[in-house]
Amino acid sequence: MNADVYLFGQILGTHSFLLRDGFLRPDEYSEIDAQHFLPGGETGTAATVLSSLGVSVRMAGTHIGTQVAPMLRTFYQDKPVDLSALHFPQDDPGVMDYVVIAGLARSPMGRFQTLFESGRRWWNIPREEDIAHCRAAAVDPFFGEESELAAQLCIRHHVPYVTIDSPHNSFLHRHAAVNIVSGECLSAHYPGMDKEAVLARLQETADGLTIITSGGGEMLYARRGEVIRRMKPFPVTVRSTLGAGDTFKAGCVYALLHGMDDDALVRFASACSGIAISRFPLPLHPPTLDEVTALIDA
Repeated sequence: MNADVYLFGQILGTHSFLLRDGFLRPDEYSEIDAQHFLPGGETGTAATVLSSLGVSVRMAGTHIGTQVAPMLRTFYQDKPVDLSALHFPQDDPGVMDYVVIAGLARSPMGRFQTLFESGRRWWNIPREEDIAHCRAAAVDPFFGEESELAAQLCIRHHVPYVTIDSPHNSFLHRHAAVNIVSGECLSAHYPGMDKEAVLARLQETADGLTIITSGGGEMLYARRGEVIRRMKPFPVTVRSTLGAGDTFKAGCVYALLHGMDDDALVRFASACSGIAISRFPLPLHPPTLDEVTALIDA
């Protein structure tokens, strides 16, 4: 099928544990209120959210091993998400993470450092035919040359793309329609710099929109040569922050696909994220377009 959106990045099996009475404390018992094994990762979560918003998706990225594949196929079988670009090896259990959650606090665990240090490629090589007929894309930066190749193919076929956490001197940032920069990226690439100074540096090297998010804090956004604008997140009751940033990215892709201006794009993505953090688990209760519209109108 021809999909509206192409997504390239991390697609995981996420084991999530929602705790009842606050976050883990050393040497103390914690009650698990709910636990699930569902699609996760920046790209997996974005695919779930976009499909809930009525967008068809083709996703590629992480190899899907034997423990993850049955869950993934079952979950997406009734959704407009095309898995045909994925690779399903039969000699690997697949990439999984484990996330402990209690309100605003969460702690992910996994073996990603070990995987990256292994020297082997555990993700797809992007295919031109998967991108050529899409109308928008999201390309995550984690897979090096393959991430850059996905961006190059988007440029070749005039497919605007959203990326995340790409520094000012990166290919992905320079050519992105939208780059969403988190606090984690600021700490890694711009230690000691305030957000306004970082955004000014990012503005200088790209024509696209750069957004600096800050969890529950104020968002900053601007293009080259523009005055920095600010927006506060929507006030919601937080149940779980798992998937908040990935949902924000999905909201940006949706807004890009539908030609929203910058203010409307940030507002729409923020509303998507606000709904996401008000429920658990997100994959079983992703935001719908009616819900997002209602939150914005309210």
